Amino acid sequence: MIFLDTCILIEYAKGRIDIDFSKNYFINSIVELEFKVGALNKRELLKINKILFQIKSVNIDQDILDLSVRLMDKYLLSHNMGVYDSIIASTCLIYDLELWTLNKKDFRYIDELNLI
Repeated sequence: MIFLDTCILIEYAKGRIDIDFSKNYFINSIVELEFKVGALNKRELLKINKILFQIKSVNIDQDILDLSVRLMDKYLLSHNMGVYDSIIASTCLIYDLELWTLNKKDFRYIDELNLI
């Protein structure tokens, strides 16, 4: 099972990569919000919502937030980890999902995380 980072959805929306929606892909509300904020008009927001409708969303619960805090404590100063990246990484770790991202530099230092 694969978690889609926001950059993958952006590239898909631009027609630069293909996503086979018959597979099990997941996002969380952080990715959904990051993706939506890029909409420049109602037409783009509609397109984004149609894409998001095809992907399962997983909840961000207290376990994910607690792990995010621990990741921030460990990697904030050494790797400049961002809040959203810590929540995305924690979601993948808690739900045992591989992370499909083009921004591997933002996650490669987390040994337990499987990157695609």
